[in-house]
Amino acid sequence: MKIKNREIAYDGYFKMYKLTLEQKGNTFTREQYDRGEAVAALVYDTQKKEYILTKQFRIGSESELIEIVAGIIDEGEDPQESLKREIEEEIGYEVDKLEYITTFYSSPGGSSEKVYLYYAEVSHKHAEGGGNSGENEHIEVLHYKPEELKELQTPDAKTIIAQQWVRLHKPQG
Repeated sequence: MKIKNREIAYDGYFKMYKLTLEQKGNTFTREQYDRGEAVAALVYDTQKKEYILTKQFRIGSESELIEIVAGIIDEGEDPQESLKREIEEEIGYEVDKLEYITTFYSSPGGSSEKVYLYYAEVSHKHAEGGGNSGENEHIEVLHYKPEELKELQTPDAKTIIAQQWVRLHKPQG
C-alpha cells in the first residue's frame, strides 16, 4: 500500500484528511481522522490507597464516561510533561512517580490517534481539578478502591487496558 496524495478535507477542532492510495495497481481514496497524540494515566493515590478516575461527557460516545485521566499532547510537549499537566488540570494532583505502560493506536482503521499510557502515583492534592474551564471541561473526580477498580465496567478502551495492566502487575491493589 502506498499513499499517493494527502489533502485536508476538513480543518476544524480536529482535521480530516482525504488520502489517495495505491495497492496492487488499484487507486482509491480513504478518509483519515487526525486526532494527534494523546496521553493517559491510571492514577493511584499512595496515601489514600485508591485510584482516581474521571467522569465527563465525551463527544464520540455522546455520553458521560468514567475513564482514566487523559488528554491531547500540546505542540512542543513531551508525553510526560503533557501528562503531568493533564493530571493537575483534571484531578488537582502533583505527580510523584510515572511508569510507562505502553503506546497504542485507539482506532487505527480510520484515526491517527496514538495514546501513550502510564501508571502514575500521587500523594499531594494542591489544586481543585475538574478540568480546564477554557476548554469547556467539566470533570467529576471519582475515587475507587483497588477491588472497585477491578469491578468497574466501562466501554472506554484506555481504561480497560489500564484495568488489565493492574490485574497483571498490581494484583494486591
